[in-house]
Amino acid sequence: MNEGPVQAPYRPAEAGAHRSSKGDAHRPPEADTRRPSQGDTHKPSKGERTRARILDSATDLFSRSGFHAVSLRDIAAHAGMTHAGLLHHFPGKDALLIEVLERRDRIDARELFPGIARPGAPVPAPAERLRLLIGVVARNARTPGLVALYAKLSAEATDPAHPAHGYFTRRYRLLRAEVSDLVRALQDEAGHPGDLDPAVVAGQLLALMDGLQTQWLLEPGVVPMEALVRDFLDRLGLLPADGPEGAGRAGDAGGVSAGDGAAGVSG
Repeated sequence: MNEGPVQAPYRPAEAGAHRSSKGDAHRPPEADTRRPSQGDTHKPSKGERTRARILDSATDLFSRSGFHAVSLRDIAAHAGMTHAGLLHHFPGKDALLIEVLERRDRIDARELFPGIARPGAPVPAPAERLRLLIGVVARNARTPGLVALYAKLSAEATDPAHPAHGYFTRRYRLLRAEVSDLVRALQDEAGHPGDLDPAVVAGQLLALMDGLQTQWLLEPGVVPMEALVRDFLDRLGLLPADGPEGAGRAGDAGGVSAGDGAAGVSG
């Protein structure tokens, strides 16, 4: 499956205001494998590579078992290192959890909300931002581990004592604000501003995306996440007929079928 200004790098925990087959279910979530730009000559140090390995292991274990059932010793063993070695990089499980969550958000924010991830960066046109948002839904259908991670942890974090409670509260605040702005811009482009309250639509869209993820985790071949999100947007007149999203309108395909998008959100 977005909430005040946030200084780069994007860190919701510090922000003040803003499938695959069954055999893949426990595959470690995919890392960010995009190649660096031509001007990026940075080579990760040994310490950075070790931290990345720890984060990969923590992501895998948290997504399978949740936060409370996993210990730092479990993560260290999964990463092929000692408990003391892990503590050299992360002082505790709470800090490790927040870093796991923020790593994925930094990747998504670079594309979806460049103005937040990089203040002053140009913001794509509304139709392009919508295409990128729907692309996150499609991406999530290829990364069941990440979807499971966010589904488990966001539910656990409803407990105010959970270390990620503040993180998820701020994350949803930011998401509501950003999606509200996007809905308002799409309404303006479509020529019917004010027909629907953008904040209400944003809340409904985020709830739809989160609910679809839970259903999809239970029955990935039955719940077409991307197609259902498109259908919702189309019914509200927010899916541009002449833009890159027009070709994928659910209405043009004669409605949503059970298989649509299943191999094709909000984590």
